[in-house]
Amino acid sequence: MESTTTSENCHDVVIVGGALSGAATAILLLRERPELRILIVEKSAAFTRKVGEATVEVSTYFLTHSLGLMQYLNEAHLNKQGLRFWFANDRSKDLAGCSEIGGRYLVRVPAFLVDRAALDEEVLRRACAMGATLWRTAVVQKVELNAGGHQKLTVRYQEHIEEIQARWVVDASGVAALLARQEGWWRPNQAHPTTAAWSRWKGVKDWDGPELAKKYPCWAKACYGLRGTSTNHLMGDGWWAWMIALKGGDVSVGVVFDQRLVTWPEGGTLAQRLKDFLLKHPVGRELLADAQWIEGDVHWRKNLPYSSSTYAGDGFSLVGDAAAFLDPFYSPGMDWISFTATTTAELILAQQRGEPMAQRLARHNRDFIRSYDRWFQAIYQDKYEYFGEYDLMRLAFLLDLGLYYLGVASQPFKRGVKGLIEPVFSTPPSVPFFYFMRTYNRRFAKIARARRARNCQGRTNDHRRFMFKGFTFAASSALPIVKATFAWVWLELSEGWRSWFQKPRAAPSVPAVTPKVAMKPSP
Repeated sequence: MESTTTSENCHDVVIVGGALSGAATAILLLRERPELRILIVEKSAAFTRKVGEATVEVSTYFLTHSLGLMQYLNEAHLNKQGLRFWFANDRSKDLAGCSEIGGRYLVRVPAFLVDRAALDEEVLRRACAMGATLWRTAVVQKVELNAGGHQKLTVRYQEHIEEIQARWVVDASGVAALLARQEGWWRPNQAHPTTAAWSRWKGVKDWDGPELAKKYPCWAKACYGLRGTSTNHLMGDGWWAWMIALKGGDVSVGVVFDQRLVTWPEGGTLAQRLKDFLLKHPVGRELLADAQWIEGDVHWRKNLPYSSSTYAGDGFSLVGDAAAFLDPFYSPGMDWISFTATTTAELILAQQRGEPMAQRLARHNRDFIRSYDRWFQAIYQDKYEYFGEYDLMRLAFLLDLGLYYLGVASQPFKRGVKGLIEPVFSTPPSVPFFYFMRTYNRRFAKIARARRARNCQGRTNDHRRFMFKGFTFAASSALPIVKATFAWVWLELSEGWRSWFQKPRAAPSVPAVTPKVAMKPSP
């Protein structure tokens, strides 16, 4: 291959990765400054599907209000009807015998079940239509960073090695995390060792159809909305699974488990092991017994969570999964894209206007490091300890979702784009809520641990149904939070005292700097 450098290879912004985070950043920039020369470098000929495929309220605002995708989402994807959780124990013999948490009615704040491959293609198409140049299939081999100057990239494209320059490089390379790994910023989250296996399926039973309604009439009448277009979660000790309906009939099905609590079965194909694992749950047996995975669309990722010690500098910024990944539970991934893409566009536009960058960059890095760490501690750390406990998850769900609605999701709807430039838990008013959430999450994990030690876990996992009315952004939605808090206090007095003096489990230490290359594990 020959190396070429021309005046055409000088750009204002080069975006490494053309999926949602990269293409969305391009759209935000071009909407404000159409004259910007933006090059998107995408390595794949076609996008693949991701871990989980559902938006929540913040990412829905971003997709619809910031990117203008409401009509497209309504036409090409499905409206999501909230979250639904299914629990089982030895007394749960069938679907109706499982304990359930979910909405009784349709939701009032929109969200979507999306085919990420199709969504990524559409957002990339719109970015190109607005003036971005696309190189596909092209691979960035090296990036030379130059603070305050022109960044240099070596790209393999159309059998040539291209040397290109840009004032800004936006790393949207996903889990490849090009810049973080190259510069030694990439850090695994060893306190949260999770693994995921997932696929797309055909032949999954219709949650809301006549077959199940006839078989379980009382169960069917309990829900006045739709179960099938909820994000359905099968819950177990140390693991959870998702079932997400997609436009056209496919169903995304996957499992995420904590490696400290669950041993993945050996032998056979990954797809068969995934199905065998899910068939042990009564809901999985009912819905998936006659279903079949789609060949060639079965995936595996080990050690899911990681972060970067640096998120931006004068000439580069990391967005989406290239910056960090936490956990697919509660679907925070596209929220993370919403925050990182919006703030990255603000950084670049500020520099283009000639504004001073040092303070902005320092705040950007501080806010995202703080947001990742606090979001992990408040919601996810050791949460897999009590995933298999209906009563604990019921309280956690009310508190987690209620506080998310009032403190996070409401912000962009009430304040506009300003609500997307303040990452979760990065502002002083959020600090008390961070400590509150971290405290109850830790306590629930300890209570579950104590139950496991006494061999009495999952005692409320059968024949219970909590069908709630749903949250809004009104002050009245604080009432379920208050009730759940009092229920937590009662739980502590009636049972939690058993674990008050239990020693906390030591978390593994995370090294300050990790190797730049991560080996891909075998399933």
